[in-house]
Amino acid sequence: MPDSSAIADTLIFSPEVTERLDRTAEWCQRNGQRLTETRRLVLGLILSSEKPSGAYDLLARLRPAHPKAAPPTVYRALEFLLENSLIHRLERLSAFVGCSHAVECPHGCNHHDEGGMHRAQFLICRGCDRAWELEQDAIAPVLTRAAQSMGFRAEAATVEIEGLCAACQKAGVTPVRRPKTAAG
Repeated sequence: MPDSSAIADTLIFSPEVTERLDRTAEWCQRNGQRLTETRRLVLGLILSSEKPSGAYDLLARLRPAHPKAAPPTVYRALEFLLENSLIHRLERLSAFVGCSHAVECPHGCNHHDEGGMHRAQFLICRGCDRAWELEQDAIAPVLTRAAQSMGFRAEAATVEIEGLCAACQKAGVTPVRRPKTAAG
């Protein structure tokens, strides 16, 4: 792997992303985790992207700084970031976005209910492929109660709402129809 100065010359993140990466590294250290250079780069790429990023897109963007990077490199970094609630996986897109509240609570984000269940809600535009994380605390208790009423113990709840954002509606964009997956 190249040294940090070579990486810094190849991948430069905005001051906002750099600050968030520094806070994440501090959070990891406080919690007995390690934000390796590769994990930091992958997180930085995700946070710098306007759209959700797929694993192979991340690999292509990582290679200028890490020429020997292979798919397992990216998947291991993504696994760490997911396990620590630093990013979210959008199942419908098979892509990743940064958690908008990462490192702000003991769990890594503030999207946990009292039982520790991770929850997140997203609006996904079928015109421009951008995604926005919602901050609707009222949704999680409803999902938890619905699961409990069926004797189900929920451990995670991600809601993905697809449609058209205001900009795409205004521009008259026709939404892209994605094929149904086994899950959707």
